[in-house]
Amino acid sequence: METDQVFRGSIPALYDRYLGPMIFAPYAHDLAARLADLQHGRVLETAAGTGVVTRTLAAALPQDVEIVATDLNQPMLDHAASQLPSGRVSWRQADAHMLPFPDSMFDVVVCQFGAMFFSDKPRAFAEAARVLKPGGRFLLSVWDRIEENEFADVVVKAVAALYPHDPPMFLARTPHGHSDTGPLEAQLRNAGFGTTSVENLTRESTALDALSVAIGYCQGTPMRNEIEAQGAEALAAATQVATEAIAARYGSGPVTGRIRAYVITATR
Repeated sequence: METDQVFRGSIPALYDRYLGPMIFAPYAHDLAARLADLQHGRVLETAAGTGVVTRTLAAALPQDVEIVATDLNQPMLDHAASQLPSGRVSWRQADAHMLPFPDSMFDVVVCQFGAMFFSDKPRAFAEAARVLKPGGRFLLSVWDRIEENEFADVVVKAVAALYPHDPPMFLARTPHGHSDTGPLEAQLRNAGFGTTSVENLTRESTALDALSVAIGYCQGTPMRNEIEAQGAEALAAATQVATEAIAARYGSGPVTGRIRAYVITATR
């Protein structure tokens, strides 16, 4: 659906404030740790979003490593740049399907939870291979199925029950709709990567309270676009129902749930 890629208005700020620390930061730290051996060179980030990974890389990697962060969505990129006001990172709007960089420019390409939004994954993977130096690495992550990501699963089921005739299914359809990594590995090999490896990582997702979880998913993702299509009061109603569902299962105070994702490493 076209609305799955619409991140505008207050979505970027809410996405970063609520979902950043709750579900993205644990995997950003893991990704940075995988690049601990990189002492110099260039890193390209595609689908950088609000810059959760970008900020983690900037803090973890040596100063001799240049970081270029890109995203197709300018509002997301604007928010990301506002959160890291330094010359350490170069920000650039770019389509992962048509990267505006010469061949063999980067030592590493990273893409955390962005490949699910690529309309033509083989083409985007071929572009990542093209801009990598021989022997360069492409690290990407995708979510496991929604049932393995507890907060998202509870929120989607609660809101779907509120609108059974037209349930907002963005989370299940797009972020959690690519948990079969076999086709992704095949596409990466066809794109020019010689080897691929996959690791399944389970982490804990934490939030201050149930309301924070509900706001993050209902208001800070393109799920919001589907909810608001239900009417003027729909967003408030969906957020309330999701809050109640999370609180019923995890409590109303600080909450913790399981998250699970795959990290794929492909070598050119």
